[in-house]
Amino acid sequence: MIAEITIHRKGDAMATTLPKEMTDRLNLGDGDRIYAVETEQGILLTTVDPDLTRVMEAGARISAQYENALRELAK
Repeated sequence: MIAEITIHRKGDAMATTLPKEMTDRLNLGDGDRIYAVETEQGILLTTVDPDLTRVMEAGARISAQYENALRELAK
């Protein structure tokens, strides 16, 4: 789904709202966090923490690299 979203001034900050059908489909509710990531194409809004994703990917690489050592340590 692509939605046109308007930005509004809210005090000293800028704010926006997401369409109800989008928040329903993504199971987003009041107080949930989303992340705004600047990309070359613009802004990406995601429910996945980009820092956590990088940490998980690094963990997977390390686990694969040291698979035998980790297996021995687990004994």
